[in-house]
Amino acid sequence: MNRVDKHNYYLNIAESVSLRGTCLRRNFGAVIVNNDEIISTGYVGAPRGRQNCCDLKVCTREKLKIPRGERYELCRSVHAEQNAIISASRRDMIGSTLYLVGKNHFDDSYVENANPCALCKRMIINSGIKTVIIRNTKDDFTIVDVDTYIKEDESLEGVKGY
Repeated sequence: MNRVDKHNYYLNIAESVSLRGTCLRRNFGAVIVNNDEIISTGYVGAPRGRQNCCDLKVCTREKLKIPRGERYELCRSVHAEQNAIISASRRDMIGSTLYLVGKNHFDDSYVENANPCALCKRMIINSGIKTVIIRNTKDDFTIVDVDTYIKEDESLEGVKGY
């Protein structure tokens, strides 16, 4: 029997969560796991009660041709990582792992060099999450120690994007 490894098991769940995303550019799914238990999930979508981009049939950042990783204040959506963190107790997230999968809306390919945006990194740091595991391909992933988000502070250098 070929059994999927634990990281890809949770990444597969995050990928399924991403299917609820409402973005017309990229949809991410996030799953927070602690002690082999799913604490919360999150996907990209407008705040509760507001219309989603898929309903409006327009993405402001796409319409304005804003590059990836810039001007998130113009985005209608709450990011997958943010929604997962909002839905969990900090006490449950301390020492946890966040699994993240991003897919491009137009061709369903995996987002290349996917990484949390600068704001999501700050939320991940403060939430107590220890590790972020990001899917690169169906079987390959990158493991990031959250301490690197602290040590490599792009906000000091004005680095944009992810």
